[in-house]
Amino acid sequence: MQPASARSAREEISPAEEQVFPYDANIPGCQDTAVLEEISSKFAEKEAKYWNTTLTISSYDSISRTAWRPYGVDFIPRRFCSAVATTSDGVRRRIDYSVRESLGFISATWGVDYCVHGLDRNLAYAYSTACRMARP
Repeated sequence: MQPASARSAREEISPAEEQVFPYDANIPGCQDTAVLEEISSKFAEKEAKYWNTTLTISSYDSISRTAWRPYGVDFIPRRFCSAVATTSDGVRRRIDYSVRESLGFISATWGVDYCVHGLDRNLAYAYSTACRMARP
């Protein structure tokens, strides 16, 4: 038996825009207001529902893109971003997030996944230590 290996050079790559159900790679940027509002809304809901706190994100700064389509052109288009979020308790925390095409509500729109450093509190550490799994 041979170990699993990376894609061979002879294997054809079909960009996501040319697949049977194509993607258009038209997703909002890291600083887009709709993206930041979606993160803030999801964060406040999770804090209230699961952790019984009133913690919210009050502002963002130092927003930057960390990667664009890092897994290749044949995968779902994703933009990875990083920012510093100030929460309602006055603490500044790093936040890693990604904007992904067709991974929103019923795949009709873009979706956002995020992790706030120091607040990934579930016992399994859903995003691994220091939000590592929220980054590319």
